[in-house]
Amino acid sequence: MMKTKKFTGVLLSATMLIGLLAACSGGNNEPSPGSSTGGENGDGQAPLTMSFFSADPSPNWAGMQDRIGKILTEKTGVVLDAEYAVGDPVQKVALIAASGEYPDLISAKQDVAKLVDVGAMMDLTDLIEEHAPNIKALFGDYMKRLRYSEDDHAIYVIPTYAAVDSQNFSAGGGFGLQHRVVKELGFPEIRTVEDFENAIRSYLEKHPTDEAGNKNIGLTLNSDDWRMYISVTNPAFFTTGGSDDGEFYIDHETMEVTYHFRRPEEKEYFRWLNHMNATGLLDPETFVQKHDQYNAKIASGRVLGLIDQDWNYGDGENALKAEGKFDQTYGHYPVTMSEEYLETSFWPTGFMSGSGVGISVDNPDPVRAIKFLDYLASEEGQILLNWGVEGEHYNVVDGKRVIPADVNNRKVNDVANFQRETGIGLYTNIGAHYGDGVLDSTGNYYTTSFPEQLIEGYNEAEKEVLEAYGATLWKDLFPSEDNFPIKPWGAAWNIPIPGDHEVSVLDTRLRDITWKRIPEAILAKPEEFDAIWDAYMEELEKNGVERAEKGRQEFVEARVALWND
Repeated sequence: MMKTKKFTGVLLSATMLIGLLAACSGGNNEPSPGSSTGGENGDGQAPLTMSFFSADPSPNWAGMQDRIGKILTEKTGVVLDAEYAVGDPVQKVALIAASGEYPDLISAKQDVAKLVDVGAMMDLTDLIEEHAPNIKALFGDYMKRLRYSEDDHAIYVIPTYAAVDSQNFSAGGGFGLQHRVVKELGFPEIRTVEDFENAIRSYLEKHPTDEAGNKNIGLTLNSDDWRMYISVTNPAFFTTGGSDDGEFYIDHETMEVTYHFRRPEEKEYFRWLNHMNATGLLDPETFVQKHDQYNAKIASGRVLGLIDQDWNYGDGENALKAEGKFDQTYGHYPVTMSEEYLETSFWPTGFMSGSGVGISVDNPDPVRAIKFLDYLASEEGQILLNWGVEGEHYNVVDGKRVIPADVNNRKVNDVANFQRETGIGLYTNIGAHYGDGVLDSTGNYYTTSFPEQLIEGYNEAEKEVLEAYGATLWKDLFPSEDNFPIKPWGAAWNIPIPGDHEVSVLDTRLRDITWKRIPEAILAKPEEFDAIWDAYMEELEKNGVERAEKGRQEFVEARVALWND
């Protein structure tokens, strides 16, 4: 019989564990992993609680006591005792791998290699073949992309972050400007960093403080741990014509790999941030604030500009929406260094597999686990997770699913409370799923992110701004997928690399150097920028950047070969 264990007890001291349970459980009646809870599911089995770890945070998780969570337990007989990463997920996954005791279900994202290396993950190939018809049907011809590597064809995770056959209708990135800024300035063109900077400066000159006398902030960035990638460093390639391949730029003809900070055009992006700091437009707390402080600033309404993804600042923006301060929420603009570049947010990857949920070797009942994941991939499961319950969260009118106005208002403008109560939006990255724009057997969209529904969720402030710019969706402002070739490797950041491989070791070393040097360069006096940048480049060379590039290229070539096999 397989063993079961309480995962958090492995990683925390007794004192910390007591404090964590006291803070999170609200009582002493929570079932432990592997234990039965009251009632039975449709198969006549008592519900089974399985521990689950995710490398991503989920601040609105309600312990499956939301409306959807309870239905999932009724349908599958599984309850998730979930731990979501709140600190450094890379370090957390390393601790799990070293512990020798593993959560029953694990979503480790790109760090799954650490768990594979220590034998923590089950090969799901036979389980899928025997017990997961919905997963097989969903992935279809893409099943071979679930294989781990060219040398190891095992399936260790079911991809949940990459949706199948997705069409992107929603633009959640780019450069963000509050609607009140562009409205007051007469809706100026926001195409280059100069345009973005001028809009912020012009508005600040007119409105240096808010109504309470607090200083308005031109631009703030989120540099708290891994969010440094999203808000500080990734925009360097988005604004200079590079696609998102993590920390590397890949030539689409030769597959030659370059550590993307070594591109001369990206140096100029960071020089621009240095200029923003020197002229007082960059928040001086950018490199010391924590994620919660960042969102609190946004929630205050004082931050005019952002360079980020909306899921990263959603807590702050949702607070503004809940207060009806829609003119202080953000539009999305395809800003680049100059008009010679196309902003690359919508560069297509095709279905790229990669990050997802796996079953550990410690799981007490792998068959029930795979059946749980299979239900999430079913048409019924996907409709439940995306739309909710018919008659409560949507109605069917003339054969089409329609979200009532009051429900949609809460879904868009009271996100945290709505998610905690309903569970809509909380389970997407736990199960395999179709992407936006895919129709189910009834002719309805699987997801609620399609043009008509997105427009329905826009507030009046953003509708006014979009109309002024001649657009109906924020995506209309961005270069479309048709401008770019599909990448045959998907995305390089999504390729698993063994934790003890030289490339992985070098990645960590180069990251540490970059996260020290980039803030230093941005905060320096402008006349010192070039010297600091040159020292940064020299340090990269001394620490094996060329070996990292060559090694990464080998993994990219292997991914292409694996998918074309």
